[in-house]
Amino acid sequence: MQSVRSALPSCPSSGAAPRPAGRLPVGRGLLYVAFAATSWGTTGPCADLIMRGSGLGPIALTFWRTAGGLVLLLAVRVLMPRRTAAAGTRPARPYEPLPSRCVRLFVTGAGLTVFQAAYFAAVAATGVTVGTVVTLGAAPVLAALGGRLFMGERLGAAGRSAVSGVFAGLAVLMLGNGGTGAVRPAGVGLALLSAAGYAVVTVHGRHVGRAGRASDPFTTTLTSFAVSAVCLLPLAAAEGLWPHTRELGRTLAMTAYLVSVPTALAYALFFAGLAVVRATTVTVVTLLEPVTAAVIAVLLLGERLTAATALGTAVLLCAVAGLAVAETRAPVVPEPVVPVRAR
Repeated sequence: MQSVRSALPSCPSSGAAPRPAGRLPVGRGLLYVAFAATSWGTTGPCADLIMRGSGLGPIALTFWRTAGGLVLLLAVRVLMPRRTAAAGTRPARPYEPLPSRCVRLFVTGAGLTVFQAAYFAAVAATGVTVGTVVTLGAAPVLAALGGRLFMGERLGAAGRSAVSGVFAGLAVLMLGNGGTGAVRPAGVGLALLSAAGYAVVTVHGRHVGRAGRASDPFTTTLTSFAVSAVCLLPLAAAEGLWPHTRELGRTLAMTAYLVSVPTALAYALFFAGLAVVRATTVTVVTLLEPVTAAVIAVLLLGERLTAATALGTAVLLCAVAGLAVAETRAPVVPEPVVPVRAR
C-alpha cells in the first residue's frame, strides 16, 4: 500500500523514449498498478468479514497474512526470471556491519507489523471506510513530518497544505460525526498508529537509502514479512492463533484470498508496474484503494456513509492527491528504495 511519492521507489519517467526489448508497455503497467490498488481496497472488507466470523483478532489475522504472504512471495521469487546486470553497471553498495543490517531489518519489519496490525484493529473498531481513509490520509503527512524532524527535509508549500488538509479532514470526520457512532475515536487512534508505523518505515528507508544501504523493494518486502511473522507469532498465540471451527471453510477461503490476491499477486503486478510508470502517477492511481474500500463497505457491509464522513474523506484524499501532483513540479532527486506498503 503506497500513498505518497516519498514512500515509493524511484521510477523512470514514462516518456516517448523507445521501449527496450522485453520491457513492459506503460499502458499495461498502469493496468497492473490499478489492479493492485483495487485489490488492496478489498483487504479491509475481507479482514472485517474474517474477524467477524472466525474469532481471530487483528494480530492473529495479521500473522496469518504475513506468514502466508511470505510463503507465496518466496515462491514468486523462485519462479520469476532473474535479470543480471551487465558487468560494471551494478552500483557497489557500501559495507554494512551485521548489527546495522539487523537494526535496519528490524525497524522495517516492526514498522510494517504495527502498520498492518493497527490497521486491522482500526477496521474492527471504527469500520472499513474510516479506518482505511484515515490510515492512507495520515501516512504521507506523518512521513513528511518525520522527514522534516529527523532528516531536515523541507515540507514546502505542498507539504504544509497536505498537513493542513489532513488535520481538516480528521476534524470533519470527528466533529461532524459526533454522537452518530459512525466514527469512533479509538478506531481513529488505531488508524493513526497504523499510519505512524508506516511513516517510520518510510523515513528510515529514506535514511538508509541515502547511505546506499537499501535493498530492492521485493527483497525488502520479503525480509519485512519474515520479521513481521516472527514478531507477531507469540502475540498472535496469546490472542488466539486458530479460528473457530464454525464456518471454517469460509474463513479459510477468505484468508486464502487475502494472502494470495491482495498480497502475493498484487505485489508481483505492482512491482512490474513500478518499473515503467512514473511514481507520481502510481501515487494518484493507488487512491483507488480507499475508494474501493469505501464502496464495498457501504454496499456490502452495511456501513453508513454520512455527509461528514464523505466530506472528511474527500478532504483527506484531495490532500494526498495534491501532495502527489506537486511532486511533478519538484526537481528530480534520486530517491532510495523502500518497501511497498503491505495492504
